[in-house]
Amino acid sequence: MIYFDHAATSPPLSSALKCAERYLQECYFNPSARYAGARDASAALEHARETLLNAAADGMRYSLVFTSGGTEADNTAIFSAAKRGNIVTDEGEHAAVYECFKSVKASGGDARFAPLHRDGSVDADALLSHVDEKTTLVSVMHVNNETGAINDINALAKRVKEKNPRCLFMSDGVQAFAKIPVYLNGAVDFYAVSAHKIGGVKGTGALFCKKGVSLSPRLLGGGQEGGLRSGTENVFGAVCFASAAKERLAAIAEHAARVTALRETLWERLDRKVFTRISPENGSPYLLTVAAKGMRGEVLQRMLWDKGVAVGTGSACNSKKPYSRVIAACGYGNDLLNGVLRASFSPETTEEEIGVCARAMNECAAEWKA
Repeated sequence: MIYFDHAATSPPLSSALKCAERYLQECYFNPSARYAGARDASAALEHARETLLNAAADGMRYSLVFTSGGTEADNTAIFSAAKRGNIVTDEGEHAAVYECFKSVKASGGDARFAPLHRDGSVDADALLSHVDEKTTLVSVMHVNNETGAINDINALAKRVKEKNPRCLFMSDGVQAFAKIPVYLNGAVDFYAVSAHKIGGVKGTGALFCKKGVSLSPRLLGGGQEGGLRSGTENVFGAVCFASAAKERLAAIAEHAARVTALRETLWERLDRKVFTRISPENGSPYLLTVAAKGMRGEVLQRMLWDKGVAVGTGSACNSKKPYSRVIAACGYGNDLLNGVLRASFSPETTEEEIGVCARAMNECAAEWKA
């Protein structure tokens, strides 16, 4: 099986699992306990926290809270800030953000949504037009998980705060972290990441939080994670996350250049009479979204699976919906909306796999038309 759905989840790196194996079989202690073994587990947790902090942010400016994944990290940040005034986001956000904003709006709050450009990036001027003196939070994802478009979050955060210095800025960085260069310079207040997108294990995420910014816990209990996320800490998941991030970051530029070339090779080999490109050329190296005119993406997906190729049809979190609201917000019509396919890659993707995928996609489209 050729696996091209890494934006949905990526298999754990064997090196990360090996690094973390000790914390399943030997140092499995509760890090909140007081004996020596527990102190070792606590030290490993703090080392993982420091590793992740140093990977993407000024450790003097930010703290990091481990969570169960990107969704919990997003929810924690949003509901900490969405307590008064209005909140602003865009139509292209992952469901973990978008549904929070819809929930606020359904409860009578003032949630505002900015439009997208055709490639899935946010319309920055339109976004800023929604920001006023009562805006408490603006949320813009770093990399769009369905198109791969990259938003310059540091620049956006700066513009937001020039208009309203009290406004907080958050970003879902799940598809960006350890895939493209990330450095939080102090303008971004919250940044959510997830382990299983980069070779860590499911059930582990983290929220970067600018020091001095108020964060309200969503889970109450024993007061772990500085009182911000109660529950026994997932030391294995945190160590695995940090190990995977360290490995990915060690060659991030080299990987990005190689995978970009592979992405473009896939596009070049697809039948242009059938497939329309949605992903921008200057987007994430790891994602290529196309649409087959007049066809159904989920049917093509099943046909490809039968040929030994796994691809996505958009966000896995929205797979039960007839078509992607994000692609619709980009301005595409019904003739393309139903035919979306998303191929997403890893640093281990090979040129041979690209060739097999291209042939299979062209063959499936030809069989559909036949």
